[in-house]
Amino acid sequence: MKRLMIAVCAGSEVQGLPVGIETVAVDSVLSGAGVQALMESWKTDYLMLILPGGKVELGARAIERFVQIADDTGAGLLYSDFRQRNGDEVTDHPLIDYQLGSIRDTFDFGSVMLLSRRAVDVALHLHGQVAESVQWGGLYDLRLKLSIESQLLRISEPLYTRGVIDARASGEKIFDYVDPRKRDYQIEMEQLATAHLQRIGAWLEPEFAEAPAVNEAFPVTASVIIPVRNRVNTIADAVRSALAQQTDFAFNVIVVDNHSSDGTTEALQQLAAEDSRLIHLRPQRTDLGIGGCWNEAVYSEHCGRYAVQLDSDDIYSGEQTLARIVAEFQANGCAMVVGSYTIVDFALNELPPGLIDHREWTRDNGRNNALRINGLGAPRAFDTSILRQIGLPNTSYGEDYAVALRISRQFEIGRIYDSLYFARRWSGNSDSALPLQTANRYDAYKDRLRTIEILARQKFNAEKHSR
Repeated sequence: MKRLMIAVCAGSEVQGLPVGIETVAVDSVLSGAGVQALMESWKTDYLMLILPGGKVELGARAIERFVQIADDTGAGLLYSDFRQRNGDEVTDHPLIDYQLGSIRDTFDFGSVMLLSRRAVDVALHLHGQVAESVQWGGLYDLRLKLSIESQLLRISEPLYTRGVIDARASGEKIFDYVDPRKRDYQIEMEQLATAHLQRIGAWLEPEFAEAPAVNEAFPVTASVIIPVRNRVNTIADAVRSALAQQTDFAFNVIVVDNHSSDGTTEALQQLAAEDSRLIHLRPQRTDLGIGGCWNEAVYSEHCGRYAVQLDSDDIYSGEQTLARIVAEFQANGCAMVVGSYTIVDFALNELPPGLIDHREWTRDNGRNNALRINGLGAPRAFDTSILRQIGLPNTSYGEDYAVALRISRQFEIGRIYDSLYFARRWSGNSDSALPLQTANRYDAYKDRLRTIEILARQKFNAEKHSR
């Protein structure tokens, strides 16, 4: 059997190929039919797949290095770091390691991957062929099945050079997965991810524990919690938005001021002097992230029965937001409630994609699909008694996602699909234009959270079925 065949997807070209290696052009490997056609033409030990996205220049001995590591490790799929060309500038572009929780369909493998025919045959034999009816998720379905039986291995060496494929900043890409124009795509990806979770024993049935009875006293019904550090230009708007809420219950606003040095502290002191409902906390610790600041508020004596999120550079969209959220808790006994928000600029003009309502969430499968997507939405609110049993990770990214996954494993999450919140996009947002190193770290962390949660759900299901 020949060692290697190279398949080049439509819209791509490859340079630096050695003489004598068979190369085929393929329309697409992103559909089920495309994967099936590729399998029929693949007659070698390994297949190097050049994914859609422009010109790829293979590095010196890159093919030999891919095959050597495949032989040495027995990995089912290999991918590598690369160099990225932008005009005359060429920079290193490292990727991140694949792990159990890397089940999102947006995982970045770069533009080149090497597949083992033996590993692919085993995976498809055990877990079924990629269905011809799959429109967009053929390669996604294949790699999920492959990941169960073999390793998906990153080679941390830049083995090729490619051009920039998506030049948008991170803040522009962040909402792609909730774009309503891609609804059919998202439904298909959810179905494929759900089938994968079922295969690995991590899928949860739509059965929920009841929120436990509350045995502690709270000073108010609800607390709006705002962690802040150096947001002098926005914090007053956020606080006034919270204090302006119209309710028939008592509430307060807890701002955890994480050692601001730009005038935020003084602005909060003045606001607190004007309204006693504003609780201005300044933690003694200097090692707190956003999650740690949330913990300072949640575990304090000031926290209400429900803890409701507001970021320091955002505002509520009206005066009924808090009342709507509390009503959802009281009507349905949820452990957590998530609303919807509208993307706006600093002057509150709506920006694309506008309303982010996470319509992909369903009661039956939302907590499973939550392992595929990057977030659950905002504003987020919690039953304080339950949140105090869990706490938030002391990080400044993904802390809310971590606790939402943990809560959804056991309890039901209520949803409000009307816009309750204005998320202001501006250059000062923490995710507006992330450097590659930071974006990689964030993506790897969220994949790690998914890994932890998948392991926990596998354990939960195993214990449940053993009873």
